[in-house]
Parts: sequence; C-alpha cells; structure tokens
Amino acid sequence: MTRTGSDMRSARLDLAGTREFTLPGAGEARRAAISEATRSWLTDLHLDAVGERPGIALAAVGSLGRGWSGPLSDLDLVLVHDGRSIRADDLTAMADRLWYPIWDSGLALDHSVRSAAECRSVAREDLSAAVGLLDLSLVAGDEELVAGVRSTVSHDWRSGARTRLPQFVESVRARHHRHGDLSQQIEPDLKEALGGLRDVTVLDALTRAWLTDRPHGAVGPALTRLLDVRDALHVVSGRGRDRLLREEHDAVAALLGHADADELLTSVSSSARTIAWALESTMRRAGQSQRARVLRVGPRRPSMTPLGHGLFAHDGEAVLGTTRLVGVDPTLPLRAGVVAARHRLPLAPQTLTNLADCPDLPTAWDRQSRDLLTDLLAAGPGLEAVWEGLDQVGVVERWLPEWAAVRCRPQHNPVHRHTVDRHLLETVAQATALARDVARPDLLLLAALLHDIGKIAGARDHSRTGADIADTVLRRWGLADDDRELVVLLVREHLTLIEMATRRDLSDPATSAAVCDLVGEDPQAFELLRALTVADARAAGPTAWTDWRASLLDTLTGQVRDRLTGVAPPVPPLAPDPQVDEEALGDVVAGRPHVRVDPGPGGWTLTIHGRDRTGLFADTAGLLAAHGMTVRRARLATVDGIAVDEWFVESPGGDPPEPLRITAGLTRLEAGDRAALGSLARRRRGPERPGTAGGTRAFVLPSAGSGATVIEVRSQDRPGLLHDLGLVLAAEGISVRSAHISTHAGQTLDTFYVTDRDGRELGPAAVARAVSAVIDGCDGEVDEGSAAGR
Repeated sequence: MTRTGSDMRSARLDLAGTREFTLPGAGEARRAAISEATRSWLTDLHLDAVGERPGIALAAVGSLGRGWSGPLSDLDLVLVHDGRSIRADDLTAMADRLWYPIWDSGLALDHSVRSAAECRSVAREDLSAAVGLLDLSLVAGDEELVAGVRSTVSHDWRSGARTRLPQFVESVRARHHRHGDLSQQIEPDLKEALGGLRDVTVLDALTRAWLTDRPHGAVGPALTRLLDVRDALHVVSGRGRDRLLREEHDAVAALLGHADADELLTSVSSSARTIAWALESTMRRAGQSQRARVLRVGPRRPSMTPLGHGLFAHDGEAVLGTTRLVGVDPTLPLRAGVVAARHRLPLAPQTLTNLADCPDLPTAWDRQSRDLLTDLLAAGPGLEAVWEGLDQVGVVERWLPEWAAVRCRPQHNPVHRHTVDRHLLETVAQATALARDVARPDLLLLAALLHDIGKIAGARDHSRTGADIADTVLRRWGLADDDRELVVLLVREHLTLIEMATRRDLSDPATSAAVCDLVGEDPQAFELLRALTVADARAAGPTAWTDWRASLLDTLTGQVRDRLTGVAPPVPPLAPDPQVDEEALGDVVAGRPHVRVDPGPGGWTLTIHGRDRTGLFADTAGLLAAHGMTVRRARLATVDGIAVDEWFVESPGGDPPEPLRITAGLTRLEAGDRAALGSLARRRRGPERPGTAGGTRAFVLPSAGSGATVIEVRSQDRPGLLHDLGLVLAAEGISVRSAHISTHAGQTLDTFYVTDRDGRELGPAAVARAVSAVIDGCDGEVDEGSAAGR
C-alpha cells in the first residue's frame, strides 16, 4: 500500500534519528535511509499514476539525485518521456496524478515534464539547469531513457565547456555576491553562499567537464559537516530551510554534540572556507585548461616569469621553480608568501603542499624571519589570498599556534563583519595604509595581527587576555624587550583611545592628560596606538567607523599631540565649543525654542537652542521618542544660560524630523502640557527588544573629568530611555553639565557629567543615590509625574 503524504513527511523526520547525530558515519547513513524511503514512496506513486509502460520515467535531480536528502529537503523531480509514444493530454493527466499527492504531503516540490530532446535543449540554454541535469538519476520507469538523457547532457556539457566556462564562472561569482560569504555569516546560508552546498555541485560540474580534477581530502569531510548541520536544522526548525538563524544556534549545536553555538559556527565557517578555497583553485585550474586548449599551437611549453627568490609566475599563480630548498630552509614559506603577495598572485596548490613540508622555524626567530613576516603583513591587497592558502595547509599555525583558537571564531557583536581571524587580517590591511604615519610600521603590523588574539573561548576581557598571549608570541618571535612591551601595550589598550574620544568630555584637559599618561608621555607610542585604533575600527566596518567617531578621535589626537609635542595638527574637531546661532537667539530671547534640522549620512542632526531649564533634556528625549525617532548620539551643552544641544537621530519609518512640530512640542512641554508625550506610552508598549547583555550597569569614572562627577550608563536601548534618565537625575536634584550619548546595535553607551544644584561634584552619598536611581530608571518604570531634569 502506498504511504500517504503526511506519513512520508513524518517518516523522513523519524529517519533523522535525533539521538544518532553525534555517531561517526551517522550522517551518511541517515541521508541514505531518507533517500531510499523517499525513492520507494515515489516509485509507488509513479506506479499508481503512470503504470508500467515504456517511454516514460520519473527522475530526480537536486539533493535526492545526488543522495544528499535531508529530513525535509525539497523534491526536484522530472517526468521524462520519449516525446513520441504518449499523447499530450495523457501526459498531463499522469503528471497531475503524480504531483498532487506530493503537494498534499507538505514536502516542497520543484517539478517539470520534459521530453529527452527538451532536456537536452534546456541544458544547452540554461547553465543552472545543465548543472542540475548532470545529477539526473532514475526513480522509477524507463531506465534506458533516463540513462540516455544523462549521457547526452554530460556529453554536451563536456563538449561546450571551453566556451561556456566564462559565463559559468560569472554566474557563480554573481551568486556569491548576492548571498555573501558563508564563512563570515552569523546566520549562515548553508546552500547558496560562497563555500556552501551549491559550490560542491559546481566543483563536480567542473570536473565532469574534464577541465580539471576535483581537490581531494578536505572537501569531503567539509561537505559532510555542512550536510549534518542542514539535517539538524530541519529537525530543530521543522522546516526545510537552509539558513541557520540565531534562535536555532543553540538547539542545532546541542543536537550535533557541540559545546556551544560558537563551536558550531566555527565548524560551519571552517567547512565553508575549505570548500571556497577548493572552488577557487579548481576554477583557476579549469581556466588554465581552457586557455591551454584554446591557445595551444604546436607543443605546449609553460610560460614562466621569474619573480625572484626561486618563484615564478605561471598562468595566474606563483609557483616554486625547484623543490631543492623545501627540506632545508624554514624561511621558504615566508619568503614565498612575500613574493606572491607583493605580485598579487595566489600560491599554486602544489607549491603550498611543498611549502608545508618545510622545517619549522627555531623557537626564537631571528631578525630575518621577523622581517619576512612583517614584509608579508605589509604586502597589501595580495595578502589575503596568500595567507588563506598558507592557512589551509597548516603553515600559519606553525608560525602562530595561537591562531587555531581564533580561526573561524564568530563575533556576535553586529559592529563586526568578520570572524576573528579574518578581522585580524583586515586590520593588518588597514594598518598598512597608515604605515607612514608611524616611526615603527613593523610594530604596528604585529599589533594589528595580534590585537584580538585574546578573543578565545572563556575570555572575559579579550584585550588583557590578548596582551598576555601576545607577550608569549612575541617572545617566541624574538622581539627585543622594549619592542615587545610596546606591542603588548598596544594590544592591551587598542580600544582605549576610541572609548575616551566617544565617551569622555574632550573639552576637559583631564581626558588628554589621561591618554598621555597611558602612553608614558611617548609620542611614538601614541601614534602607534592611534593608527591601530583607526585600523581596527575601519576593519570592523562602517558602524564602528563613522564620520562622527573619526572626528572625535581627530579632536582627541590634536589635543594629545599638543601636549606631547607642542604642535597640534590643523584638524577641525567634530564637536567644538558650542556657539549660539544668531538666528536662533531671537527665538530664545522671545521664550521660544529654536530647532534646525540638517540631513546627514543615515539620519538627521537636530540642533536645538532653548532657555536652559529643568526638564529640557528629559523633554527633548521624550519628544523625539514620541515622534518615533531613534537617538544614535547626542552632545548637550550650555552657554550663558542657553542650551545648545545636538542630536543625531534616525527614523525607522523614514520620515524626517519636522522642526515646527518639535518646536511646538517643546513649547507645550515647557508650559506643563504633557500631552505631547502621549504617543510615548504607546511606543513603550511595543514589542520588547531581546536583551542578552544582562541588566543595566552604571558606574562612576574616577578622574575622568574636573569639576563634575562622571557617570557612565550601559543599558539595553528602548523607547523613552533617555527621557527616563533625565527624569530620575532631576528627581535626585542632579544637574547635567554635559552629556555624550551614543547607541550601537541596540545598546546605549551614555556618559553624563553631572553636578549638584550648586555646580559642585557629587558627594559619596549623592553618587550612590544617583547610580541606584539610574539603574532603576533604565530597568523599571519611571513616574512621569516626578521632576524632569537636565
């Protein structure tokens, strides 16, 4: 009796065997069982719909055709016929009887009805269809018909490969551009992204074109790991999806026996990189084969262009001219890497294999080895491909064993675009562009390579952990003590400059004095730290390196340089001492607030002038929240009793701020009409944002300012948060002298310079009350009737 559709879906899930995901070989056995059960069910359906007659067959492509079926994988089926023996209306009726039970099962179906000639025609016209039909396999019916179609499509694929290869490679690149790099994704697309399952079918297609051989060894295990993750995702989600979402990380990791989600993502990233690297080298091999066949006239002679140091350029790759030094020269991999990277050429696969056989460098590197390493790091755009090749064959870990702990390690902070190891290389590339700004570019590059080496499992403060690791690494690399201590300082403090620039009062001399003390009054150390700060932020991505953050750092840089050298560069600061706009002065004198809106990248800057009063900070923040604006950053100050506040806001709805509406709202609030904040209560009742960072943290920063107490607040952002902060500070009788507000990835980082009503620093008891009130205000409800404060 034919199994019903719903039974088939359940049976596929049952065959997944959730308790067997961690057993060796369980994945292959699971997929084989699912494929066999699915084929048996489809055979019965075919018998019911078509019967036993020649000239027609049911065939599979896709995951079922390749034997990769997951618990809930789509079915890609072709009803093939000879084009002669069956009438069109009979074909339609047969197809309907076949497809409808599959649709009723709830399994996704991609189907077609084609003659053998149509299969051949479609494969000639459509590259993706051709690649799919290469895996055409019989499910039920006329075996010879399916074998003939597969043979014909394969023959055409081989014969047309030389002319179709450029178009094929272009289509692969376009798909990668659309779907991204699997190895760098926190929510990875296991199928379509670079290094995903689709790329393994591309590898197979290239080898079936007889243009190149498929890389052996690591690709098979990498494919198995990705398929296992895909199978676990189907079981956990109950859906036939290929994208692993954040909320599914923990469950999939547990099912596969990983310690945590990071270990799962590391495995996925590593597998994807293995497949991506194999694909890249295979496409190069195929291109070389194509060019050799097209351009060959007479006997083929390799074209070898000398690059120096025993390396040659050959057909788009760097190759060793001889293996004579492979067994005796431990610096050969470094030297080969430098030459290849400087010429922007990848190292050939066989050359990489040979370099992996070189002896290890001594425990204490000599100067030549260190110079070669820093030369490699300074190679520029060619570094990434060369480093990846050396990493794939294990050479990098022999230079830097600590690399293994950060290789492919994910970063969950949305500021970062890359895994830890890739971010380190991106930082090196950015630091290379700043090498002329420092006296010791070699130390800058070493610090860039090691600055996040402490982002390992279990580390609480990666900067300090990284400094300890860097100290060990640099001793192994034989750096002089003074140089080693300086690089360790750079690693430990690589976040300090940007934190001080964005969270401290740059008009306070104590801020620049603290930086000078940090670098030991050494101008060269400061320039190295500044360059590393810039390189790190640029490498992280546009969220970490905005014009605003860059200008604040430039302002701080000028102040520190002035202290250290007496000469400050002519860099205009982003946030100069506020000046009252003459146009706004008339409104303020008349008792009206003045609002100016200026468009900026990604949002708007609101400059608000108004009479300084109790409640202005809370009222402005609440009004912006009520209007649906998200405050990304703000700078608040007072000049001769006039508040001059700058707010940079984003509008999730896309509507720009309306100056007249904001002016009217502030006027009503000053008059005591709280109706302008009516919509804020509704926005508070919106869906709660998930918070994983725990409760609010508020603490006092000692010696961060002069004449004011500095309170830093870190909390989950939400509508009305700044409004609530203003209310609780005012309720404690605290005045905000200035404030620096910023929001990144849903987390607020706010620094308030506060005084008591008499303009003095807070006493110990007042500090304790203020910190407690701020935490309560962020984590709980605030009474709108309490005093509002600025």
